[in-house]
Amino acid sequence: MTVEKSMMNLIINGDNFSPNVPPSTTMLDYIRDHLGLKGTKEGCGEGDCGACTILRISDGKLHAINSCLMQVGQADGGQFITVEGLAKANQNILTPIQLAIAEGGGTQCGFCTPGIVTALFALIQSDEEITEEAIHETLAGNLCRCTGYLPIIEAAKKCDRTKINFNATAPTTHSEKYQFGGQTRHAPSTLRDLLEILSSRPDAVLFSGGTDIGLRFSKGREKPDRLIDASRVKELNFIEETKDSIRIGAAVTYTAALPEIERLYPSFADIIRRIGSKQIRNLGTIGGNIGTASPIGDTLPCLIALDAKLTLFSLNGVRELAIEDFFKDYRKTSLGRGEVIHSVSIPKLASDQIFRSYKIAKRYDQDISTVIAAFRLELTGQIIKDLRIAFGGMGPVPARSPTTEKFLENQVWNEDSLVTAGDKIADDFSPISDHRGTSEYRLTLATNLLQKFFWDISAPNTNSDLFKS
Repeated sequence: MTVEKSMMNLIINGDNFSPNVPPSTTMLDYIRDHLGLKGTKEGCGEGDCGACTILRISDGKLHAINSCLMQVGQADGGQFITVEGLAKANQNILTPIQLAIAEGGGTQCGFCTPGIVTALFALIQSDEEITEEAIHETLAGNLCRCTGYLPIIEAAKKCDRTKINFNATAPTTHSEKYQFGGQTRHAPSTLRDLLEILSSRPDAVLFSGGTDIGLRFSKGREKPDRLIDASRVKELNFIEETKDSIRIGAAVTYTAALPEIERLYPSFADIIRRIGSKQIRNLGTIGGNIGTASPIGDTLPCLIALDAKLTLFSLNGVRELAIEDFFKDYRKTSLGRGEVIHSVSIPKLASDQIFRSYKIAKRYDQDISTVIAAFRLELTGQIIKDLRIAFGGMGPVPARSPTTEKFLENQVWNEDSLVTAGDKIADDFSPISDHRGTSEYRLTLATNLLQKFFWDISAPNTNSDLFKS
């Protein structure tokens, strides 16, 4: 087989490569099977265990990613470091974090260690303060069954932070079209090109970060005929703030959006940190979370409660709609043929508005939600002027609870009102029962989260950690 039209190019551990593989090949498979770099391990194959963590160099900084979820096509034009490349960048001696983990007993069976080392290396080489919280957040996407994490955490605390020159170079030009092995990958740079390709190939697999769709290639081993990677489209990569709102392009990663969301909606930022690990957030996009239309998509109830608007583009023009009207049925949306999500616009909170969101899952970090709840409240004195209530995990689509909202309108903001209102949630939702929880459990959670919202606002010094589950 030969490469047609153009070639892919990438830099791994300082060396140049032109992969001759189908574009949906995962970086994990390419690194291990084609380059013979076996330090990067395959554990879960779905971005949960972190054994496959590698580093991407972007804007002179290191970003940990799951190589099992990244396609080689996505890596085109990029620069990467595997665990083997760390010592290479350090004059062929172990880096301080490798030494600290080895000397501190931070490895036993060793299977997880390369991913832990690369994730921590990115933290150590950053300008971020090395706090207990920062270490835990860095390791949230790395599972270790042997050490109990304590020696790993201690190694990170004690590690020498001497900067290592990892020879970041200017990114190479990516190929906008690449064909190999019966697959064609498109990576347009402009929105117009994206729309023209999608119009002529409406059945192509469209994605940006690919942390959800990537499972089809890593776990499902699917090989679709045609792929469209929207992550390079410049019109989809922007964050724009006005007096009244913030607009986020569909291809902006969670990591890039997080500082702005943290500043404007801290509770929403807490949810984003629990969507997945840093590895996931460095690759995944908010636009992708919306387009996937999962009933348990973590950002969706938050965006609905905040009254966000979507801008959609096609060759026929532009339209805007409320995000709550975007979801039609299970995994079905209002997107028309040849139409793409351009951006999401989130209104800023008014001075008299309060926003909170909560996620309940079987574990705190990096787990699929059982129920997500989001609330935006506006009070006049102690009277509820406006309350938007949105849930995920309660039906085939994320949605508001109109019966509960209507009942609480003009009610006194007190515990009795919200306890009574909790009974109305069952009028709007009929949740399914599955391995994450029964229908009755989900309804109970939703009711309890409404009451938690009351206590968070009315008695903010109570121990919210009780709900970290």
